[in-house]
Amino acid sequence: MTTEKATPSLHATVSGKVQGVYFRAWVYDQAASLGLRGWVRNLADGQVEVLAQGDPEALAALKERLPQGSPLSRVDAVAATMIDHDKAYDAFAIRG
Repeated sequence: MTTEKATPSLHATVSGKVQGVYFRAWVYDQAASLGLRGWVRNLADGQVEVLAQGDPEALAALKERLPQGSPLSRVDAVAATMIDHDKAYDAFAIRG
């Protein structure tokens, strides 16, 4: 379920060895433990994109955790910014 309202969100793009190493599942677990909503997905160029919504302190915590990555991943860079997203999510999901 989504609603059409600008929602403060953390948007991040993560590069490195982040596909095929359970990185999306790790992000999902981190987001769930922080009570965040949104999604994580693989991009065609080998990066992973994250959109998270929730408590500002929880968003900051996720931003701090992203460079760590899953045990099998290697994060080379994280580009993360706060944006006003036009949809609000009620759960966190792993997308394609």
